[in-house]
Amino acid sequence: MTAQTRAALAEVPGVAAARDAATRDFVFNHTMLRVKDPTASLDFYTRVLGFTLVRKVDHEQAAFSLYFLVLVDDDSGIPDGDEDRRQWLARQRGVLELTHNHGTEAETGAVYHDGNSEPRGFGHICVSVPDIRAACARFEALDVPFQKRLADGTMKSIAFIKDPDGYWVEIIQPAPL
Repeated sequence: MTAQTRAALAEVPGVAAARDAATRDFVFNHTMLRVKDPTASLDFYTRVLGFTLVRKVDHEQAAFSLYFLVLVDDDSGIPDGDEDRRQWLARQRGVLELTHNHGTEAETGAVYHDGNSEPRGFGHICVSVPDIRAACARFEALDVPFQKRLADGTMKSIAFIKDPDGYWVEIIQPAPL
C-alpha cells in the first residue's frame, strides 16, 4: 500500500493512526455459523464450495458439536493428531466454524436468523473464485439457491448464494469481469 493510500485511509473516522505493536502477530482466524443440520451444511460447504473438514469436536454434555473447515488445495500439510490440528487451525486465516446445537435438526422451519431481514445484523461470508461465471454456472447445475445472480441488480460482478440455513455466501473473483 502506498503512503498516499495509507494516509487517505487513516483519515477515515475511527481508524487508529498506527497499528499497536502488541497486535503485530494477531490473525483473523475464523467465523462461526450456527447450523440446523450438520449433514446438509457439511455437504454444502465441502461439496459445493470445496472446503475441507479439518476437525470435529463433540461436546456431548453441553449438547453441541463444532466442525472446523478450511479451503486448502493440498491437505497433506494438515497434521494428523487432534492437538496438532487444533494448533494448526489456530494459525490459519479464514477458517469456517460450523456449530450444531444437538436437536435443532428435528425442529421444523428455520432455526437461526440469517441477519439479512429485520432486525438486520450479520450479513454474509465471502468466497473468492478464479472464474465467477464458471462458478455460478456450476452452482446453477447443482441447484444451489441464489440470493443474487450476476445479472441481477446494478453490481454485475458479484453473486450471492444461500447455504442450507439461508446464510448468504458472496461469490467474487479477483480480476474484473
